[in-house]
Amino acid sequence: MTGELVLGNAQLVLPDEVITGHVVLRDGKIAEIGAGASALAEVDCEGDFLSPGLVELHTDNLERHITPRPKVHWPHHAAIVAHDAELCGCGITTVFDAIRVGSIIENKRGDYRRYARPMADEILSMRQQGALKISHMLHLRAETCSETLIEELSEFGPEDRVGIVSLMDHTPGQRQFRDISKFEDYVRGKNGLSAEGFGEYVNYLYELRDRLGARHEEASVAAARRYGAVLASHDDTTREQVGVSAGHGIRVAEFPTTVEAAQACRDHGIAVIMGAPNLVRGGSHSGNVSALELADLGLLDILSSDYVPAALLLAAVQLGQHWGDMARGLATVTQAPARAAGLSDRGALESGQRADLIRFAIKGGVPALRSVYVQGNRVG
Repeated sequence: MTGELVLGNAQLVLPDEVITGHVVLRDGKIAEIGAGASALAEVDCEGDFLSPGLVELHTDNLERHITPRPKVHWPHHAAIVAHDAELCGCGITTVFDAIRVGSIIENKRGDYRRYARPMADEILSMRQQGALKISHMLHLRAETCSETLIEELSEFGPEDRVGIVSLMDHTPGQRQFRDISKFEDYVRGKNGLSAEGFGEYVNYLYELRDRLGARHEEASVAAARRYGAVLASHDDTTREQVGVSAGHGIRVAEFPTTVEAAQACRDHGIAVIMGAPNLVRGGSHSGNVSALELADLGLLDILSSDYVPAALLLAAVQLGQHWGDMARGLATVTQAPARAAGLSDRGALESGQRADLIRFAIKGGVPALRSVYVQGNRVG
């Protein structure tokens, strides 16, 4: 953006309060914020909310576009553009695209082909070509229960500017899938395994975790340091698991599954991310702790859309209404995730920040997105 744009007559969602005012955007940044209407406003927001653009740290949405049905693989460039457009249409202006590293090749169960390095190259290429509306960064999901993790991690370096590395352990019987019947429903439903095939697969995963899990965890921690990335845990369940996470230098906990784990994160100064779909639905689809329960206990810091991009703004608004503090609710999807990911240039309506903004109204109790700005340019 070059030049100046004034947005007026808006409910400005500031870091700690909501006020009626106007915002001046200049050369891609927020230049001024003022209370009251502005006679110079070129855009009348008609009393709608004006918030920082949403910052998404963990979404599986790209994988859904790449594989829209089991065994159906969509052209990657088209999938990336469609993913970008969907997120933009949901008010997300910065996304950390989650890409799995760590594949299962020898034991062919499900769809665990290697894809991380070429997929990252395609995202970076599309970004370089200016094909994308919003800001895309990399989030490597390190599957410790896999065969090829160390080799795949070696294919990335500091030049890739990986933003987040998360430690994933989806071995059944613990963490997200303490209830192994939930894991069975998920795996058999997704991959069409028979009961006998599922049993063989579970035994293979146990053997794989026992043989390589510790080495893979150590390698993932080292890789995050080498990249300069934020390190995240995933599905911590016990205080002991959080203690291990803290020892690794983990700063963000994605989807802790119990109050015990979330409280331990708070005690260790680890930010807690919960799923927006969990909050919207009123509970976890895996039978784990409710996001709203953690919110009521003061143990929820950040929301992630996870598998439903449209849930992010909806959940933040619902949380703001529940708390009676819209600024606090919106902070869980703007300033809090930006700061947790080490981004100091966005996430707040403050002078000098990137002009990444969204305008929305609340109709029928849900947010209706009006417009999306990235670096001062209207993109949606």
